[in-house]
Amino acid sequence: MTTTESAPAAAPRTFIGKASNYLEERSGISVAVKEFGRKVFPDHWSFMLGEVALYSFVVLVLSGTFLTLFFQPSMAEVEYHGSYAPLSGMHMSAAYASTLHISFEVRGGLLMRQVHHWAALMFVAAAGLHMLRIFFTGAFRKPRELNWVVGFTLFVLGMAAGFTGYSLPDDLLSGNGLRIIDGVLKAIPIVGTWLSFLMFGGEFPGSVIISRLYMAHIMLIPALIIAMIGLHLLMVVLHKHTQYPGPGRTNNNVVGYPLLPVYAGKAGGFFFIVFGVLVAIGSLVTINPIWAYGPYDPSPVSAGTQPDWYIGPVDGALRLVPPHIESVIFGWTFSWNILIPSLIFGIVLISVAIYPFVEAWVTGDRREHHVLDRPRNAPTRTAIGAALMTAYSVMWAAASGDLMATHFHVDVFLVTHVLQVLLFVGPVVAYFITKRICLGLQKKDREIVLHGIESGEIVRLASGEYVEVHKPIDEYERWRLVDFTSYAPIERTHPNADGKITFGSRMRAALSRWFYEDRISPVKPSELTSGHEQPESLPDN
Repeated sequence: MTTTESAPAAAPRTFIGKASNYLEERSGISVAVKEFGRKVFPDHWSFMLGEVALYSFVVLVLSGTFLTLFFQPSMAEVEYHGSYAPLSGMHMSAAYASTLHISFEVRGGLLMRQVHHWAALMFVAAAGLHMLRIFFTGAFRKPRELNWVVGFTLFVLGMAAGFTGYSLPDDLLSGNGLRIIDGVLKAIPIVGTWLSFLMFGGEFPGSVIISRLYMAHIMLIPALIIAMIGLHLLMVVLHKHTQYPGPGRTNNNVVGYPLLPVYAGKAGGFFFIVFGVLVAIGSLVTINPIWAYGPYDPSPVSAGTQPDWYIGPVDGALRLVPPHIESVIFGWTFSWNILIPSLIFGIVLISVAIYPFVEAWVTGDRREHHVLDRPRNAPTRTAIGAALMTAYSVMWAAASGDLMATHFHVDVFLVTHVLQVLLFVGPVVAYFITKRICLGLQKKDREIVLHGIESGEIVRLASGEYVEVHKPIDEYERWRLVDFTSYAPIERTHPNADGKITFGSRMRAALSRWFYEDRISPVKPSELTSGHEQPESLPDN
């Protein structure tokens, strides 16, 4: 038996070739490049929202690294003798003094502060819009339920990072925000006071809260965000990327472009666009001018103090609940005016996190979905989203109730009462209006598929009747309009192993009927009677 050896491959001669060969022999990186470099991604503008959030986080890390070189996370009292004359000689914390030093004396410091703040707002906004896109298109369905939870965790971590960073300068505005957190903690029965003492290191405001927030802001929360981003992107790679309905797009393929070199080039250019926009905003638009607020003093509470927009609903909910709703049970005071909105907000967050699992249970839909829903084709889900967004907007507006009263010269109590009514009426109205709009759009799509598009051309028939000529749509547009599945509700309940119909089974059937009521089925090929409309080109539903 003889063996033969293949001739060794020719050694690379260029520097790039030698470097690539060096890495390949020691890491086998070509396998990863071959696997992920040819990963296909669909092309749609809404997919860029996640990229905006990712690039904003990169800008946050870069600008935050610069700021850590000069910031002093200490509440030790110092006397200010910096270049900002109006505060000269005033006693303040070292944290506030160092923030003034960054703003007025460090070259490029104010720009970095403002870029950092705007990037934080952009990160949370892009992540929120990205989640809304996923929600309204049903991209959270199997097999992406866990990725929805990861994305939701990222959104919450983004809010936590924003709040901790917002509180670090120790100015009057951020101090009032910490005072609200102290009040919420102390409203917790039995353990509230101890939790407040634990967080602030004693009676509010204590002397350690800034250093603790600083540690969470630059170490703990960023580490968790990076871990969640890595897990989120890993799941995106493992699962096929979702795509919008269209000709040739099914659950078994992805129509788009490969990661390398197309999307890598696009991503690099888009990063610099996001970076440039954030720097331009930070250069031209002032945000958080702490020198105008002064150092934090627990004694005064200024009107017109609002947190950043993503924390605003929490503040607004506290303002909308009538005050002095308290009760004493077994000697413990329960401040319901603080506990109720805090509990409701927490329940809403948990509901959002588990929504994919709830919808799957209600609908009984356990199939994999890689083609997205048009929001109009899921009217109940779209209406639920509109209702939640309305409630969020009302609470957000309530956080600025005092500003609305002063700017429009109306009674602040009138503003509060109107918003209290809207908080209950607004989501209900938004739900029904949104659902009827979705059903109306579905009917319009059905008419377009069956009868074509109105051309505006009026003709007279031999009988004397005037009719409008309809122009048939092409097969690609028809595919987009009918490429969705009509689900039937669970009509009957099924007995369990003991032959009994449980309450949960009845509730599931009722919720399924509610979720799919007034549904409109897509046009079937058999419904098209005109030969030129090519019914065979319709996808099966």
